Amino acid sequence: MNDNLTNKQNDYAVFLPALSSFYGTYVGKQRFDQYVDQNRIPTHLQGTALEAMNWLSDKGVFEYKWTLYSAGHADLDTTRHSPKDDMVRDTEKMNRDGNILVGDSGGFQIAKGVWEGDWRAGATCANADKKRKQVLTWLDSYFDYSMGLDIPSWVVHDEKASRNSCITQVHEAVEATKFNNEYFIANRKGKENGGTKFLNVLQGDNHQNAHEWYDQVKHYCDDTQYPTNHFDGWGMGGQNMCDIHLILERIVHLHYDGLLQSGKHDWMHFLGTSKLEWATLLTDVQRAVRANYNPTLTISFDCASPFLATANGQVYTNVVTEHDQKWVYRMSPTADDKKYFNDTRLYRDGCITDGIHTIWEDSPISEHMRMMDICHYGPGMLNKIGKEGKTSWDSFSYALLMGHNVWTHINAVQEANRQYDAGVMPGMLWSNTQRFRDIVNDVFSAPTKEKSLDIIAKNSIYFMDIIGTRGFKGKKTQNATTQFNNLFTEV
Repeated sequence: MNDNLTNKQNDYAVFLPALSSFYGTYVGKQRFDQYVDQNRIPTHLQGTALEAMNWLSDKGVFEYKWTLYSAGHADLDTTRHSPKDDMVRDTEKMNRDGNILVGDSGGFQIAKGVWEGDWRAGATCANADKKRKQVLTWLDSYFDYSMGLDIPSWVVHDEKASRNSCITQVHEAVEATKFNNEYFIANRKGKENGGTKFLNVLQGDNHQNAHEWYDQVKHYCDDTQYPTNHFDGWGMGGQNMCDIHLILERIVHLHYDGLLQSGKHDWMHFLGTSKLEWATLLTDVQRAVRANYNPTLTISFDCASPFLATANGQVYTNVVTEHDQKWVYRMSPTADDKKYFNDTRLYRDGCITDGIHTIWEDSPISEHMRMMDICHYGPGMLNKIGKEGKTSWDSFSYALLMGHNVWTHINAVQEANRQYDAGVMPGMLWSNTQRFRDIVNDVFSAPTKEKSLDIIAKNSIYFMDIIGTRGFKGKKTQNATTQFNNLFTEV
């Protein structure tokens, strides 16, 4: 029996685990060879290669139909087999008709200077031209929804990245994004031909240039200008994904600009949003939009935290959703000692008995794991490169804990929404005099655009207390400032 998290989703905003290619490699390669020795795999995960770790398959120990995958991690050559990408590529290994895959275009890699080239609008550059074409083909081949290839405005604040991309001014980032959008619109397969639906990505690192960015790119979602190939929804980046004041303004403008229509613009994705309180906040926004503007809109958000935490030696132990308190995924370093290499105790029992963790909430991945499944190397044992390392973990240890963290993160998001609906409020959204959901409903049910914007303005001080998940500097950005410890509590 698997834990079907898809059936527990209700009408909440949808969390998308941002799949790591490291994790995907284990699922993909095990399909074609004995990438992981059978004796190395915990008993409850054996029998179907490593499909038990694949939440997109009905063979997984937990099932969840939504996932985001980035072009920045992928082999973009669709003509050759890529085991690390097989988890999202191989439609026969998953219920493709039921799963919803969202593709990220790799704009982050451009803004970090990783995809080098002259990305300025109209520039002659073989590297950029090749990558642009590959990304479009890759997205059109495998994904239901995909980000347009945006150039985030924050590229201009990184000297190396700015040099590697040839983008030195915010207006150049906007023009480059428009150039990519026009290329995608002209060359996309088209959703009627089985291609992806594209999301118009909005960037900007303060209110002013976020509004200017929107004015420059909004027409790509306009079906009067692009009757058959307009973009199909919105990707919220930069200040647009972490500043609730700006987000509410943006949605009001979208509605009154005719760019949030049912059947035409039915998906809105918030990039890199991991703060637990925002799972409930975005559910409130989705419900209010559905009730007043667009009954078929889905709001989604993603993060890679389950994978990044493991890479940093951290594991999710439990989740805190107490009334009028900070809501967090609690995490800490976990067992890593060679003395456990032949320890057959359940992982939960060993960690609690030995004082490694004071509390541990099992996942379908961890519930039958033994101490020796994570602490694989014993004293004197050599690793894959023929050396004795300091850690007791091998690479598969990381994959197992990543799977545990993914389930824990999805479950936490859903449990946060369940608690919120039951009246338990996070401190960030709690007030004796007003509730966030009431404000949002008032904003979107107001009879005019001007009235909606006036309600937002009157609540601007309240919005300042709603901490975002990224730090930016600019007008009204206090509510977008956070650090790692605002998301996690380490013990």
